[in-house]
Amino acid sequence: MRTTAELEERLARPSAGLIDDLGRLDGDIMILGAGGKLGPSLVRLALNAVQGSRRVIAVSRFSEPGLAQALQDEGATVVAADVADDRALRELPDAPNVVFLVGAKFGTQGREHATWFTNTYLPGRVADRFAGGRIAALSTGNVYPLVPPGGGGSTEDSPVGPVGDYAMSCLGRERVLTHFAETNGTRLSLIRLNYAVELRYGVLVDLAQKVLAGEPIDLATGQVNVVWQGYANEVALRSLLLADVPPYVLNVTGPELVSVRRAALDLGAALGKEPVFTGEEAPTALLSNAARCHRLFGYPELTPAELIEHTARWVAGGGPLLGKPTKFERRDGRF
Repeated sequence: MRTTAELEERLARPSAGLIDDLGRLDGDIMILGAGGKLGPSLVRLALNAVQGSRRVIAVSRFSEPGLAQALQDEGATVVAADVADDRALRELPDAPNVVFLVGAKFGTQGREHATWFTNTYLPGRVADRFAGGRIAALSTGNVYPLVPPGGGGSTEDSPVGPVGDYAMSCLGRERVLTHFAETNGTRLSLIRLNYAVELRYGVLVDLAQKVLAGEPIDLATGQVNVVWQGYANEVALRSLLLADVPPYVLNVTGPELVSVRRAALDLGAALGKEPVFTGEEAPTALLSNAARCHRLFGYPELTPAELIEHTARWVAGGGPLLGKPTKFERRDGRF
């Protein structure tokens, strides 16, 4: 993957399992939040998987110039709408299968009210609008507490323990969506994702940029989960078939715990630059165990070592970046 076109093609390449699973769904697929980091590649993946057998409806405000037209040219049914507006939400076309990607994370500090509106109130409005269908809703591993790495990470059955307003509002989203699932019979899957990466953003891009710039890398968060974005997109779509009442909860991440120190050293070796470290590894980190996901859908096609290699080459070659740092190193929940 050396160009944006090659990256986009890889992200949108469906597996045989995805093609088969979406073939078992009845009706159109709507993606709410199609203009965010995940949205465009997920829309393209869905289009390639359904192969014209039903509509893929992409809904977003589409603030990025040209994106709506590009998705339309590729076959999506594009609806430019702000789903936070009640009238716009009511006027959306009906769809029995909804992937809900809308959420707020960064800028939470000082605007907690807006974060809670987007992450908690709005999902309830969406669930009410699409009552009785299937909804795959993106959540986050941040609903779990920090845990010791030796335990392998939190499972779906582990107690939740969100830290900070962002994480608490994401748990609020899950609780509100669960209420509407129970009330309206809406089948629901909750995707607890952390941390999705591709070559333009993610934990590995953050580390590579710090290595190149000679900026110190804080080791307090000493281990992280990473997973190839294409795999996360595929699981989100395939989880529509798992949607149920009560909701089906699924951790989505890679099978390995990644050492921040080791990843930075490997990136440094590939980039020809010695990383600078500060601090020491704390005894806990935000870590999820995705064994259930891997049993259902197999392992991600790209390993952390391969992702490190691709990321180093991309960053060193001046490939375009999204400029959206993950802030994975924050331990206080303030984003």
